[in-house]
Amino acid sequence: MAKIRTRFAPSPTGRMHVGNLRTALYAYLITKHEGGDFILRIEDTDQERYVEGAVDIIYRTLRKTGLIHDEGPDKDGGVGPYVQSERQKSGIYLTYAKMLVDKGEAYYCFCDKERLASLNRTIKSEDGSVKEINVYDKHCLSLSKEEVQAKLDAGLPYVIRQNNPTEGTTTFHDEIYGDITVNNDELDDMILIKSDGYPTYNFANVVDDHLMGITHVVRGNEYLSSSPKYNRLYDAFGWEVPVYVHCPLITDENHQKLSKRCGHSSYEDLLEQGFLNDAIVNFVALLGWSPSDNQEIKSLDELIAAFDYHHINKSPAVFDYTKLKWMNGEYIKAMDFDVFYEMALPYIKEVITKDLDLKKIANMVKTRIEVFTDIKDHIDFFEAVPEYDSEMYVHKKMKTTKESSLDVLKKIRPILADFDNYTNDALYELLVNFATENELKNGSVLWPVRTALSGKQMTPCGATELLEVLGKEESLSRIDKAIDKLSVELG
Repeated sequence: MAKIRTRFAPSPTGRMHVGNLRTALYAYLITKHEGGDFILRIEDTDQERYVEGAVDIIYRTLRKTGLIHDEGPDKDGGVGPYVQSERQKSGIYLTYAKMLVDKGEAYYCFCDKERLASLNRTIKSEDGSVKEINVYDKHCLSLSKEEVQAKLDAGLPYVIRQNNPTEGTTTFHDEIYGDITVNNDELDDMILIKSDGYPTYNFANVVDDHLMGITHVVRGNEYLSSSPKYNRLYDAFGWEVPVYVHCPLITDENHQKLSKRCGHSSYEDLLEQGFLNDAIVNFVALLGWSPSDNQEIKSLDELIAAFDYHHINKSPAVFDYTKLKWMNGEYIKAMDFDVFYEMALPYIKEVITKDLDLKKIANMVKTRIEVFTDIKDHIDFFEAVPEYDSEMYVHKKMKTTKESSLDVLKKIRPILADFDNYTNDALYELLVNFATENELKNGSVLWPVRTALSGKQMTPCGATELLEVLGKEESLSRIDKAIDKLSVELG
């Protein structure tokens, strides 16, 4: 069997959508699973949608995610150029379009906008919705060669259209959806070369995929309806049709198409929200595919080894944000601490300006966060105790009340003031001994101390760890304020 060659052919129109990342990932996994080549091709023929700097985003995203291409604009494998606008300058697309004209598989169309607009018709879908479509009526197909040449010589603007049959059916095979048959009267004569001389996305794809030796084409299932037209082009040229792998739609939790409005539709959105690159790649791989061993946490190398595109699902894949956060948390837990600390430090410094042991604080939150942006809410009290309700001193299970908490804080304060060994173990022994001597449960002492130091219901560590990190002076200051707060309230 010939070596598998897949391609990722993004348009430089902005940030990389999760759906595009999945297409790139699946194409990469398919070919690397079989030891094939992964090609990067930039499809920039739609000049109106081109965004400055978007090509850099494509390169940066592929590099960060580890989807390293074997050939591309920066790695010539002998079938370049790998940028469509550069290929267009050589006249390659027009040359192949004219081949089809000579075969009777395509024709020149000189119809103006007004005539084309008159062909619009409204149709009602099965679901009751109404939409307007434009079906070309092959008007210019009847022009003689002499008439066509005369119009070309006169410099009239034109497009070149595919000449599709209007009777019979066309069948194509997709690896996920099986054999699909469409009536030829639904195909329409799609434009191959636009009036500006640029090829359409569909035509350039077919020509480039053939010339670059692409064996497997991976794309979203929104292109299923275009596939019969692609196949007719391959047949018209006498080229071998590639293996089609159409991926299911990605939806949000409300089963609507994942859009930019959701706030996490692009790879860079997710990075900015504190997600790890490896977790994103792992999660995206599961948007439509499941490993046979049901082990969801997998590195890129493990995904390559396990990936079988025949197991891609037909049904839409739900972008479960909660699951992504869980998965990211698992990756954070498994991180080397020094690596974690380096990544967490900017988030910690956004909150804490005091001279505290930031490594200890980082270690406290490592197993408690799911994304790096969670860090702030876990540690903001280290900078300053927030305003809090004194009801927090009440804990029924530990049988603490405001009165008992005030009593504990007043008694423990001078003991902490006379104590100098502010290490966790020593402080824990001190507070536990105090509880024993006063015939109290440990929680009856630790709870009010932790509340006084943090002003929070939940903290990433216990009372004695807080005492250690905050230090003697700051801890005593916070306990004094807590005593004042409770004293005023209780009279």
